This record gives sequence, C-alpha cells and structure tokens, in this order.
Amino acid sequence: MSHHRSSFGRKIFMTVNYTIMIIASLLCFLPFLNLFAVSVSDSNVVAAGQVAFMPIGFNTAAYEFIMLTSAFADAFFVSVRRVLLGVSLNLILIVLTAYPLSKMDSKFKARTFYAWFFFFTMLFAPSLIPSFMVVRYLGLLDSIWALVLPGAVPVFSVVVMLNFFRNLPKSLEEAAHIDGAGHFKILFSIFIPLSKPAIATLALFSIVGHWNAWFDGMIFMNTPANLPLQSYLQTIVVNPAAIMRVVQPSEELARILMAVNNRTSQAAQLFVAMIPILIIYPFLQKYFTTGLVIGSVKE
Repeated sequence: MSHHRSSFGRKIFMTVNYTIMIIASLLCFLPFLNLFAVSVSDSNVVAAGQVAFMPIGFNTAAYEFIMLTSAFADAFFVSVRRVLLGVSLNLILIVLTAYPLSKMDSKFKARTFYAWFFFFTMLFAPSLIPSFMVVRYLGLLDSIWALVLPGAVPVFSVVVMLNFFRNLPKSLEEAAHIDGAGHFKILFSIFIPLSKPAIATLALFSIVGHWNAWFDGMIFMNTPANLPLQSYLQTIVVNPAAIMRVVQPSEELARILMAVNNRTSQAAQLFVAMIPILIIYPFLQKYFTTGLVIGSVKE
C-alpha cells in the first residue's frame, strides 16, 4: 500500500513538474517566436498590432533591408572581434589567476592577500566616471580594447575555477612534481585538460556577456562605425531615424522601404543578433551541470 501511495504521489509530482517546466519553456520561447513573426510579416499588419506568433503577409523585406545596411554588418563584426578577443583574454587570465589561488597558504604564502584583493573588487565595483577616466587616460577610447580590458578578469569566474581546481585529485599533482614537472607543465598538462567542463561553462558566460553588452559601447565609442552590435541595436531601437543617416539611398532601398517599417526592421535585426548565441549555446550547454556543480563544491 505504501509503495502504491509512493508511486501515485510521484506520478502527481512528475506531472506537475513537467507542466511547470513546459509552461516556463513556452514563456521563454514565445517572445522569440513573436519577434520572428513580426520580422517576416507585412508592415501594415504589424503597425496595426495584429501579429502574434504566426507571420501574416509573409515577406523578407526587413532582412533585405539589413543586407543593404552596412552599419549593421560593421557592428556585427565589431562584436565578433570583441568576443574573440574578450573571451580569449578572459579564459587565459581566469586560469592563470585561479591556479595559484587554488593552492594552500603553505605553498603560496601571499594567497590570502590576493584572494581578498580580488574579492574586494566584487564588493566595490568601480563607478561610471572613474571607469571612463581610466579608459580615457590610458588612450583606449574608441578602440576595441576599451570593450575588452576593463572586464578582463571576471572575479566570479575566477572563484568558480579555483574551486574546481581544488577538487581535482591531489595525487595527480604530487605525482607530476615527483616526476620533475613544474607548475606550468602541471597546469597545461593536467589541470586544464581535466577542467574542460568548467572552462566551457565559463567560456559561455563570457561569450554571452561580451555579445550582449551594450552600455560600454555607448560610453567608450565616439565613432558610429566602432559601435558593437548591441550598442548599435540600442541606438536604432531608441532612435529609429538614426539608421537612415548611415544608409546609402538607391532604387532597391526605396523599394524595400515601402515594405518595411521601424518595428519590422528592428525585429529582424534583433533576431539576427540572437542567432550566434542560439547556435553556440547547445554545444556548451551539456557542460553546465558538471562545470558549475563541481566548481561550486569545496573540499
């Protein structure tokens, strides 16, 4: 009887659990579906507010408009450069910082000082004006480095990585030391290969962070051609007329403009901007559980 009750109660729990997860998934998916439907619908129907989740009057004029807008392509490649540089720099500095901080105080006597030094930056992040002044006086304004260097060492990621390193078997490191391996040999031959789940997880965090960042581009970039994609999209969403100042007039453009409006063009550009993350995420998602759960457990 108790087994029957247990099985019946578990069925109810699983039914409720699946129902909640399906509803939550739909709440996350439906905005993307609406954005796509708006981007490929007739502009008059969109202006009337009649588009929900299915396209009405299907056309691709909004995406043709993107192809004719060089500013979108320029901003897209600025973001690609930012992700490549930023993620590479983040991962290198995360690993090189976390490795010594994962050692005991007896092996790295200054560990406590540096640990508190990095922890302090988590509690008291620099405000806007000091950050802007540092970037300005270093001569980084209006360059890709202004988007990459200020956040080069994400301290939260360092904490996750050092805890992951601490949970690796100590016997492997001791055996390597006995064989004469130095710290760099141990790091690159043992620690990094065993830490692929954590590295992949932190890489995804870094990719999403750099790709979605827009505010730093607004304050550090003076030239429109140097704006990253999200800063460019924020500009055209707030001020749709700004896009027309960077588009070369032509007969083809005039034809397309008759078939689009601000909402359809914005929806198309926002949807295209999400595609790289949507492509990358499934390949790294499988590392989430291993990377974060193990990385958050201390000995």
